[in-house]
Amino acid sequence: MKSRILGLAALLTAALAVLSCQGTGLSGEDIIPVLKVPRETEAAAGGSQFVKVAAAGQWTLSVNYIDGDGWIHLSKTTDSGNASVDMTIDPNEVENPRKATLVLKTAKHEVSKEITQMGKVTAATSGWLELPAFEQKEGFFFGTHSMDGGAYKSQEENGVRNWSFYYDYDAYVSWWVAYPLNSRLRGSGSRSDMWQATDPLLPAGAVCDISGGSYGGNSFSENTDTGGRGNWTRGHQIPSADRLDFNANVTTFYPTNMTPQDYNFNCEVWADLEDAVRNFARNSDTLYVVTGADVRNSTLRTKSYTNHAALVPTHYYKALLRKRGSDYSAIGYYLPHDMGYPASNYKVDYSNYVYSISELESLTGIDFFVNLPALLGADKAKEIEEASPSETLKNW
Repeated sequence: MKSRILGLAALLTAALAVLSCQGTGLSGEDIIPVLKVPRETEAAAGGSQFVKVAAAGQWTLSVNYIDGDGWIHLSKTTDSGNASVDMTIDPNEVENPRKATLVLKTAKHEVSKEITQMGKVTAATSGWLELPAFEQKEGFFFGTHSMDGGAYKSQEENGVRNWSFYYDYDAYVSWWVAYPLNSRLRGSGSRSDMWQATDPLLPAGAVCDISGGSYGGNSFSENTDTGGRGNWTRGHQIPSADRLDFNANVTTFYPTNMTPQDYNFNCEVWADLEDAVRNFARNSDTLYVVTGADVRNSTLRTKSYTNHAALVPTHYYKALLRKRGSDYSAIGYYLPHDMGYPASNYKVDYSNYVYSISELESLTGIDFFVNLPALLGADKAKEIEEASPSETLKNW
């Protein structure tokens, strides 16, 4: 934090020096101030962050509310020079997002930043079929990305949603990513490989920056005759191939979509299951997908480039709800991450790990497809979730 403020101060000092050398006669008051907000989109649960101000003289900082009133609190509203201001945002208790504008004023200039706080979205109120039940609690962040890579606010403003995630600040991975999938949503294009250092919905310090390479540490298959790559690979939760339009594809390389996966698991097992899911989607009107990483009992952590050590999942899972016409059906997969490495010519059949949704709920402790009963009725939803996966797959 101190280095960032010093960096802003250096810019202002350099600008003043240039003006002085050019003999313009301008004073420090003529320099446009700088206002930096690490997170311009805040979660419904609220929180705090440090806003950076860099100015050559006296300044004031105020809030203009577009929606509501009094939900942003500043540790200081006036000062001079460079400063760090603690901005606290109250929880948003309603479903609609709200906005306000931070305004920084000096004697001759005014700059501003718009702050958006997401609405209190829950699986029960959103109506999206792919969402599991979840709690908006301390230590976790729920967010939804739009197809253009920003924060999804509404269908009217953003169109079709991209993917939602439930991020664990301590584990440095998302417990799950949920999204709808069909040929239209998949789009067309190719893999961008544009690995991102941050997720725009979270501050940079909240994630592992793995944009430059895989997670550090030793994978299960390190130094085996089937890979020998070492280090944990960057395993997607929503696959790159499930969002091929360029802007949407870039979002699949956000760190909140990444988890540390063993090389052989990623390339041999997970990739095969991802292909199978896309085949299921081709035979569906829409396939609602939840991809998850189970870190509840994990004690193994990676290394990383930003001094963050992500938990290595003990298991990975997928919950799939298929809509075809008026018919709905569902299956789940729950795969152990360490599947007995090393192994020559390694290959594991993921179909040996297929479960009913009810069984998957028992394994993960997560209530999947929580909005299905409202659509079909409790009895029909229960029938779908308890159906034999082997019988269900015969029609997929």
